[in-house]
Amino acid sequence: MRHGSIAVLVLAMVLGVSATLIGQPRATAARVVGSTELGPTRSALFIDSPAMGQIMQVQVLHPVGSHSRPSYYLLDGLDPGPDQSSWTNATDAEPFFANKNVNVVLPMGGEASYYTNWQRDDPNLGHYQWETFLTRELPPVIDREFAGNGVNGIGGLSMGGIAAFVLAVRNPQLYRAVAGYSACPDMGLAQGPIMFSIANRGGDPGNMWGAPGGPDWGAHDPALLADRLRGKTIYLSTGSGVPGPHEGELKPQLAENFLTGVPIEAAVDTCVTAFAQRLRALHIPADIVQNPVGTHSWSYWKDDLHASWPTVARALGA
Repeated sequence: MRHGSIAVLVLAMVLGVSATLIGQPRATAARVVGSTELGPTRSALFIDSPAMGQIMQVQVLHPVGSHSRPSYYLLDGLDPGPDQSSWTNATDAEPFFANKNVNVVLPMGGEASYYTNWQRDDPNLGHYQWETFLTRELPPVIDREFAGNGVNGIGGLSMGGIAAFVLAVRNPQLYRAVAGYSACPDMGLAQGPIMFSIANRGGDPGNMWGAPGGPDWGAHDPALLADRLRGKTIYLSTGSGVPGPHEGELKPQLAENFLTGVPIEAAVDTCVTAFAQRLRALHIPADIVQNPVGTHSWSYWKDDLHASWPTVARALGA
């Protein structure tokens, strides 16, 4: 082979490697810098995340013992607590999972983040590279520290439910099951509410995926990318917006719940109907639960978590 040919071959190999690196997110290694046992079945990890550029706290609900088990990543809503997931603060998730053979992974923080990689840092919300953290950095840490067997599912409520479907279609190799509680995984219908919710929390919606209708919105749209859900266990639930049996438990927030929880849930129900039709058109089976009553509130999400678990557990082998 002539020297010129060798040079061309080497250049082609270098360019090929460069294209691969440019086209795919680089693998990054996160490092555990601390841990705290919050109870016999609940622990906190403090992880130095290269993607997020800070120490991230992740709490894990786990069984006692070191036997192998799957992991269920459970995402929060628009206003997650900085030091405790609303799943453990507002529901019985901790005792519910205490005797189950699964790691329930609860990231802390992420206000109005939609648990995604933002195009630009936001002056008020900060540096958000959640997809890289959740899908590339965190799973090896969970598997190593909590006897994870590499089998994963992901779920969430409202913002977190949308994010669960986005992450599942963008990383289909990572998850066997995806669940959304009061979530609208259709960007054609969710775009306006998403942008409003970010702006309402002081962020610039354009910093997330760019201008409305831009290519990055399409690249994160579970409705457009629904074929990537084929073969996965899918659970999607919503209320109708009609007040139900739990409204009596919400007395301090009752007026606010009627002002926001009723119309939000009614809109989500419409979106779930559209997404279910999309899945049926693609002949993708899914467990779609549209309850005749229920508002956008935690008492109903607690019910949904319980109701969905047998479906998710079967998919994970938990």
